[in-house]
Amino acid sequence: MKRIIVLVLLSLTFRFAFACDLCGCNSGNYFIGPLPQFTTHFASLRYSFQRYSTTLRTDNSQFSNDRYQTAQLMLGTRIKNKWQLLAFIPYTKSKLASDDGTKENHGLGDITLNGNYNILDKLALNKDTNSVDQQLWIGAGIKLPTGKFQVDQNEIISSTNSQPGSGSLDFLLNALYTLQLSSWGLNVNVNYKINQTADHFKFGNLFSPTAFLFRNFHIGLLTISPNIGLLYEMFGSNWFNSEKVADTGGHSLFSGAGLELQYKRLAIGCNFQAPLTSDLSSGQTHAKARGMCHVSLLF
Repeated sequence: MKRIIVLVLLSLTFRFAFACDLCGCNSGNYFIGPLPQFTTHFASLRYSFQRYSTTLRTDNSQFSNDRYQTAQLMLGTRIKNKWQLLAFIPYTKSKLASDDGTKENHGLGDITLNGNYNILDKLALNKDTNSVDQQLWIGAGIKLPTGKFQVDQNEIISSTNSQPGSGSLDFLLNALYTLQLSSWGLNVNVNYKINQTADHFKFGNLFSPTAFLFRNFHIGLLTISPNIGLLYEMFGSNWFNSEKVADTGGHSLFSGAGLELQYKRLAIGCNFQAPLTSDLSSGQTHAKARGMCHVSLLF
């Protein structure tokens, strides 16, 4: 039986209140979309985008419209059905359009390494002879400071927002539970990202639980898997020179929908997310719709 595992880890950061571009998504953070079902190895190319708009509440003439794009190579391998090792190699591009003008940047982002261990893998039959499959993975990882990052003391906000990396060695914790009854399935994922300080600047930590419902349809060797779900994000305040930055941090709730196709060793898919509610940068920043597409090879 084939299954789709949906993982969403989005990391957002929020900045100083005296500048117009309070919010953005620092490119050193990363986004994990749906993982293809694989037994040994896989390689995936994926593209994702995120958009934000900010208007300073004390001065409506100060604004920022930010767009972040990432092209990412993702590699995965399994060891004896117990271990899952993942690597993410991103190339990022940012565009910040504000009342001060437009700034663009691009380059290699922060490489992330993640390892997961399977502590539950149970298959049973219910009273209607349908199969019930449960899996629980727990894991941890690190984000390496491979992307360029340097804080400009004259333009702290835009310089931290627009660079390819975050400059720090960060740590990741995650747990993934999947329940599948016949062709229906539920995925629950909990992630926590612990950020460190670089160049006197520290992005707020991120807590991100998600829940997705999916259904598998089989047409010969083709598996079609639509999915819908909810994504919640709660992030801490940023710090600069050991002082908490005002009007940073917040939370948001997104709805998500996607479609995965898998034929033999080839998997393709897209995922789209729309904001439902949010309280970011004391209400000054608004997250826009965002999404991801991928093509993956299983071998």
